[in-house]
Amino acid sequence: MVERRSRPILVAGGAGFIGSHLCEALLADGADVICLDSLRTGRRANLKSFEREPRFDFVEADVVAPLPAALKAASFRPAAIFNLACPASPPHYMADPEHTLLTSIIGTRALLGLAERAAARFVLASTSEVYGDPAVHPQVETYWGNVNPIGPRACYDEGKRAAETLTFDYERAGRADVRVARIFNTYGPRMQVDDGRVVSNVICQALQGADITVYGEGSQTRSFCYVSDLVDGLLRLSRHEGEAPGPINLGNPIELTVSDLVRRVLDLTGSSSAIVHRPLPVDDPTRRRPDISKAERVLGWAPTVPLATGLERTVAYFDAVLAPPRRNGRDSRTAPGLSA
Repeated sequence: MVERRSRPILVAGGAGFIGSHLCEALLADGADVICLDSLRTGRRANLKSFEREPRFDFVEADVVAPLPAALKAASFRPAAIFNLACPASPPHYMADPEHTLLTSIIGTRALLGLAERAAARFVLASTSEVYGDPAVHPQVETYWGNVNPIGPRACYDEGKRAAETLTFDYERAGRADVRVARIFNTYGPRMQVDDGRVVSNVICQALQGADITVYGEGSQTRSFCYVSDLVDGLLRLSRHEGEAPGPINLGNPIELTVSDLVRRVLDLTGSSSAIVHRPLPVDDPTRRRPDISKAERVLGWAPTVPLATGLERTVAYFDAVLAPPRRNGRDSRTAPGLSA
């Protein structure tokens, strides 16, 4: 890493979908940024537009393993640490559940230790999955959740719950200045074709003329937040001064059914894809909508990008990604996955 004149910001998981947008926003704001990523699910391609920026460094490493020597050196004193180092889509986090769980627990512990030593603010990217299949709707931060601790999604759900426990234990002990964001469904450019979440699934299948997979009857609901809005919320949370606010929901409170999302995507793409129904995956939440009154009150934050605008941008992104193979007829990929 190059020597820096100011304290940098470390973004673990910075080559992922949300992480790369966060790195880009921090650079645009004038910060020095170090991206730490194992590239298990993150991609160097996500960093292409800014990786030559002299205020940016990339470190390839896994937070489950000991941190690289450069990050453990006494001279390395980041101003803030964002922990987004965990796969977030069901096919990716269930591909290696042990590693997913350890990423949330061991990785969070390692980064909290670094935050303690460097007196850096620590920002944990938690998830709406800590609420499980919620019995309280919309979900408020005081709700403890309804999670199956032994189900196929538990590696992610319980991993993030444990990460929150560690984070708030450090706060209670006065060992770190922490912020925790519970992130709800987020979408936008740089999602992967095989991401496995409903927005990318439906858009990619529609663009390829493949059957669109709807799990269950399509009556389950989600609330979709465009990635630039989510990043704005993370930045506001990281810069919030005063009394630590506890966990804060970040997401779009406008709720719609999966079937409604499919109709919107079909209209946008002009696709004639058929809709195929399959059984709901195990522990798939039936309803999901954040109560963001705390974010509005504490951070002055609320999403601003309408769903129609965000979907247009996301369709354009995937159309560009899929265009060459679709034009020459060699690509028959669909985007299999879950409806999370």
